[in-house]
Amino acid sequence: MRAKRDDARETAELAVAVASGNPAPPAPAGQSRRTYLGEVSKLLWPPPATVMLGGGAPELAIGNGAATVAAGSQVSEFILLPGAGEPRLVVPSAPRPAGAAVRRYGEPASRATWLATRVLGVALASGLGGAVFRDRLRVRVPQGADTIESYLAAALAREVKISLHLGAARANRKPVLQLLSPRGAPVGYAKVGVNPLTRTLVRAERDALDRLHWAGLVSLTVPRVLHYGRWRGLDVLVLSALPVWLRRRRLIAARLAAAMREVAAVGGLATGPLACSAYWERLRARLATADESAEHATLSRALDAVAARAGDLPITYGAWHGDWTPWNMASTGQGLLVWDWERFAEGAPLGFDALHYWLAAESAPGRRAPATAAASCAADAAQLLAPFGVGGVQAPLTAILYLSDLATRYLVDRQAQAGARRGSPGTWLIPAITSHVSHL
Repeated sequence: MRAKRDDARETAELAVAVASGNPAPPAPAGQSRRTYLGEVSKLLWPPPATVMLGGGAPELAIGNGAATVAAGSQVSEFILLPGAGEPRLVVPSAPRPAGAAVRRYGEPASRATWLATRVLGVALASGLGGAVFRDRLRVRVPQGADTIESYLAAALAREVKISLHLGAARANRKPVLQLLSPRGAPVGYAKVGVNPLTRTLVRAERDALDRLHWAGLVSLTVPRVLHYGRWRGLDVLVLSALPVWLRRRRLIAARLAAAMREVAAVGGLATGPLACSAYWERLRARLATADESAEHATLSRALDAVAARAGDLPITYGAWHGDWTPWNMASTGQGLLVWDWERFAEGAPLGFDALHYWLAAESAPGRRAPATAAASCAADAAQLLAPFGVGGVQAPLTAILYLSDLATRYLVDRQAQAGARRGSPGTWLIPAITSHVSHL
């Protein structure tokens, strides 16, 4: 959750920095985008393609750069923003796609960042930005070689230009490609599953969007699946581009709650005792797969206490997005646009999406400390869950279950080991859980 918010914030910071002529702030230690770019390059442009990183300095091979360059190779160039030292955005060197790629990335949170993004986009679209930002990723592809671009072109039956955002370190980090036409028109996004976790998430999002396609949603719009396939051992999911360029509309709390209730009702609602529910069984089974640790043991004991104190309480269950945050949606004059459905699940306690949205917003930079926000999530649960008809002791119980679900996700995915910020639930989620269990 935190890492994805950081991605959006860093994109906005990048726009401000490069538009003002200042270098972007360095990434945290241990989260080198340059190293990640090398890893991704090996996957997207496998041999016999070669990838070179160059610019003002002599060209350096990264990824497959040591391979032999065949005669007649086609060369593609990408601009590295803000530079090769710690790149955050990789955009086509062609002016129109470059400008469009920058404009479509992130959701600037202020007018200053909005203007900076537009300034950078215009500079790149005019060709001037390419002259200022000279660091390049150069891809040489022998005739007929198989690359992600050739695969996507065949799958979509059209030429596409790709751009890439090099996000913060996290267990579920994967290549997410923005797809553009040669003239810069939005085509869609491609998510590439590269390991067991990310392949599972890519497939889960495909299944979720297929499910939602037939649900007849009216309060929100979700992406459509344009293609799903396997390429060189990778899972590739192509999604339609939502119209995020539409005029923004102030988000009304009642409108958001109505959309969340509609998602919850996909597949219907059911009520029953917690300890006898399929949800409780899944939660305990998921936690059992996490590595043994002090955090694991503490959370397991807390769930034992939940079962003993509140196992017979009735809970209403429905579907939830799984990661509904301010940066995974846009409020427009034509309705809510909501993306990133890879954590969608059915049979979860009603109100999980509202709690997740609130916690994400409240723990954002400049708001509450993460541990304080997590504790308040349970303390303020009755108010947060009122639009869903969840009250009484069920409200704090639902909040405890939500925090436990999120902590379990972090432990099972091994987010701390992957270097994710706030990846250790023992520093903020688990203390809130253990503190409020005693009040049930």
